[in-house]
Amino acid sequence: MDNSPAFRAVVLTLFPEMFPGPLGFSLAGKALADGLWSLESVDIRTFARDKHRTVDDSPFGGGAGMVLRPDVLDAAIGASHVEETPLIYLTPRGRLMDQPFVRRLAAGPGATLICGRYEGVDQRLLEARGVEEVSLGDFILSGGEPAALALLDAVVRLLPGVVGKVASLEDESFETGLLEYPHYTRPDPWNGREVPEVLKSGHHAKVQAWRRAQAEEITRERRPDMWARYAVKDKTKT
Repeated sequence: MDNSPAFRAVVLTLFPEMFPGPLGFSLAGKALADGLWSLESVDIRTFARDKHRTVDDSPFGGGAGMVLRPDVLDAAIGASHVEETPLIYLTPRGRLMDQPFVRRLAAGPGATLICGRYEGVDQRLLEARGVEEVSLGDFILSGGEPAALALLDAVVRLLPGVVGKVASLEDESFETGLLEYPHYTRPDPWNGREVPEVLKSGHHAKVQAWRRAQAEEITRERRPDMWARYAVKDKTKT
């Protein structure tokens, strides 16, 4: 019987001590302890070839900053990457990470994540290794580690056995193409604010209709890009 975790994550980084970090707590941490997934952080600097453990060099053509060397990173990949899993480089110029992408990763055996630093990675390495470039969003971080933590957190919670109630995943933002509807709990009232009566009615169909209407309104107001995609998709169903 194979007792290996269903999902194996390998992170190539200059700061392995940043892992598991927040992934060692809550649902992800419990799942890690229970063996539902595994995490290996690999220090890229270990594969440097000189006594100074140099991992970067100045860019050809000039310019500010430094670039991660292809020979060092290639050695790190060769020593740790599982061939049947995606090789992903976290970078602002990558495709935007979204829920379909996260679901695709969660359905597979694992992934190897490259955490960039400095000005980035030598292009030849990305091409030679067929690396998939992924971005967390339209902003700049000091390195790929926070993005890797976010990506793995999003993936791990979708793995079988991590979240107790599967139904709780189905109503979340992005799963239906809409942002999530508002939530309320006790006490009622609170600070003079009442819970919407429909949520206390006990009428399941009315509650579902209210939630859908709220999700649509919030998405239309806050994410017109999402709303446009949803509206087109919804039209094709009718």
